[in-house]
Amino acid sequence: MHTSKATTPLQKLRALAAPALLTTLTILAGCAEIRPQGDGSAAKRELVYPGPPDDPRFIFERTIASSADVLADSDDDQFRRLLTGETRSGIGFGKPYAAAVHQGRLFVSDTVDRMVKAFDLHEQTFFLVGAEDPGQLLKPIGLDTDAAGNLYVADATARAIQIYDRDGRHLRKIGGKDLFDRLTSVTASPDGSRIYVVDIGGVLSDNHRVRVFDANTGEHVRDIGKRGSGPGEFNLPRDLAVGKDGRLYVVDGGNFRVQIFDSEGNFLDSFGKAGRQYGNFSRPKELAVGPDGNVYVADAAFGNFQIFTPEGDLLMFIGQRSESPGPGRYMLPSGISVDADGRIYFVDQWFRKVDVYRPYALSADGGFGAPAKKKPE
Repeated sequence: MHTSKATTPLQKLRALAAPALLTTLTILAGCAEIRPQGDGSAAKRELVYPGPPDDPRFIFERTIASSADVLADSDDDQFRRLLTGETRSGIGFGKPYAAAVHQGRLFVSDTVDRMVKAFDLHEQTFFLVGAEDPGQLLKPIGLDTDAAGNLYVADATARAIQIYDRDGRHLRKIGGKDLFDRLTSVTASPDGSRIYVVDIGGVLSDNHRVRVFDANTGEHVRDIGKRGSGPGEFNLPRDLAVGKDGRLYVVDGGNFRVQIFDSEGNFLDSFGKAGRQYGNFSRPKELAVGPDGNVYVADAAFGNFQIFTPEGDLLMFIGQRSESPGPGRYMLPSGISVDADGRIYFVDQWFRKVDVYRPYALSADGGFGAPAKKKPE
């Protein structure tokens, strides 16, 4: 025997609104842009790198400017906004600086809001890290994650490293004001046993170096580099990344280069110099190493990031400097991170956003950064 279900107020509202909704959608369809058939309009709407006639390697995927760009949006929420005209809102950025990503979970430090904002692109969730004790942050800047997803945060004001698990629970603190002059970034070894803290020093300081610590005990293990311009020396170092073979890549900002060291801190090589040509640097900020071992270097003056082989040969660049916002346009880029699926996350402080680029060979619903598919109700 068939049993009728009670009609909810929302279902009644939908039934009353359906004719008006159909009329609205018909009008919108009539206003849609019409393109000649066969003009490849779908391909033209894609922002790919490099551009034709070269084969594309990356495609612009999305911009993340607030939690609303990531949080799951239900059918009921969409329908309510359609009827009421309200806009979707979320928690945005005060001034984003660095990014770290682990299997689709993106962490972004915010120096103005004094916390780290976590966006899970797969699960479509959002939460805050370091907003309160234990582990409250004062000025988070550099970030990194290890293979387990633990989060490492360099706090410039506290001159300390705060460590959290993947869900933002505080684990421990390393450092203090007597250990660093002016720390700028932190990098964890993949196994989480070592952390590398970049001490940028300053005009009046000779402590331009990378300090290495045992990540579990906080014991100081060694220092890499000193102030200077020779091989293995630094002038305002900015960031460090660990390569697949254990190599250490360090942004040597004031010397306009990236230096390469082995896992023990011995100098191997360097690439880049001051210049306006691609392959050179103007204001290098942060760098990341992708799953293929390639090195991605953000340059604040160029408004882009350049991609190099592990040996330092230029492959390509993505982005352009611009005073107007938009996909692939940057005014003050800073942080960069690459996930295990090859997606690139690029931070711009001025436009307060993170742009996401997907490998062209990876489908939109593939990899860690794709939203989880909805389960049938």
